[in-house]
Amino acid sequence: MKPSREVVEKYRDRILNGPIVATMLRLGAPLMAVQALYVSYNIADAYWLSVYSQYDIAIPRQVWPIQMLFLVFAQGIAAANLALMSQYVGAGSYGKASETASKFLTVNLITSIAGSAVYIALVPAIYSYLVNVPQLIYEGVVLYAKIMAVDMVVTCFNIVFTTVLQAMGDTVRPSIVGGVASIINIVLDPFMILGIPPFPAMGVAGAAVATVLSKLAGTLVLVYLLKNYPGAKLRFTKKVDLEWLISNLRIGLPVMLFMASNSLAFAMQTRLINVFGEVAAAAYSIGFIVMDVADAALWGLSSAVSIMVGQNLGGGKNYRAREVACKSMYTILAATSVSSIIIYPIMGLFIDPFTDDPSIYAEAETFIETFLFSLPFFASFFIALSVGRGSGHTTVPTIIGVVRLWILRVGLGYCLALLLGLGSYGIWLAMAVSNYASGVLSIIWVKYGGWAKPVINASRS
Repeated sequence: MKPSREVVEKYRDRILNGPIVATMLRLGAPLMAVQALYVSYNIADAYWLSVYSQYDIAIPRQVWPIQMLFLVFAQGIAAANLALMSQYVGAGSYGKASETASKFLTVNLITSIAGSAVYIALVPAIYSYLVNVPQLIYEGVVLYAKIMAVDMVVTCFNIVFTTVLQAMGDTVRPSIVGGVASIINIVLDPFMILGIPPFPAMGVAGAAVATVLSKLAGTLVLVYLLKNYPGAKLRFTKKVDLEWLISNLRIGLPVMLFMASNSLAFAMQTRLINVFGEVAAAAYSIGFIVMDVADAALWGLSSAVSIMVGQNLGGGKNYRAREVACKSMYTILAATSVSSIIIYPIMGLFIDPFTDDPSIYAEAETFIETFLFSLPFFASFFIALSVGRGSGHTTVPTIIGVVRLWILRVGLGYCLALLLGLGSYGIWLAMAVSNYASGVLSIIWVKYGGWAKPVINASRS
């Protein structure tokens, strides 16, 4: 059932005139809940892998950056086709929307299979030389990566059907499907990792297989949901024209380049950590669980900020848009600061479930101690990204993001850890510094930058 015009106007009035913090929380809470389910399966993977082996907990995070690198094309053309299809739907041109979706599906099928095949062939070289995986977990990383190559193909199909549903105006059901798929993954993990009958113990391979099966189930449900949209007729097509390709590159290429840069930076950071062996790699994975939990909250709230900033700028309320951005940033910064203070004396509760190895425990404790109080500044950077997306002024946050990862995390981390001899502590320190610096720059940009103006020129009735 579609919302009535009165309901839509009520939502709009609340965003344009209602209390800022309450509206942000109202908009962000459902998104936080869905994202929390996504994060939960990563934590479940980490926990059950740590039960199976002290060091296998490090394996998924070794693979993640390179897997994301091989998915940047799919993510880039998804952004492009969301824009194209949603505009066709808005114009009532359902035939054009279906034609665009079919091209998207066809190209994603070809490129995902080809990319997966190349990835499988390069896995030994990537994780031996580029990522420099510690020898103790190398075989597990290779096995996990090859199974996750199948997940890459499934993910690309999932992206297609999710994007088409979103272009049709349905954002709720794809989120629910993704959340249910995460729950399926969580349930399957102990059975497939530890070998609870009827499954054999598969260790890290079980974690990968559980991910593939749960995501495949979610993708099939998305396919079924599309049957409710007569205007969305997806089929494989040979009619992939030059105009569509050019439009995709024009819109999607900046997204691809930004994501590729981020993925490579995280891969280089992982390589730097691996210099100090499997203990540092395992501690990094445990410590980042705190970051994953923070991400779940920030993702929902930052999406709400994007919506509120965009609608206020579109409604001609430029001053209120800046007020929304500043109040949201200060509120989230304060809440994250309080959370960090609360977590600090009980950080052992985040480490104990994942290891009983004293060396891993000590390294994870050092990481969290060094990194924890930089999280409020990471939150500020995250909100700045959202303000950029909502306002359409993305250049400055993008530059801050590149400096944060490449110059501070990778460059400074290398200098502190290896040139100055601080070891793994130098990496943790560089990661904290990157959050402090990017957070301060983000606060200055949000408060004083020239983003508080719309990028559209539309008359309002």
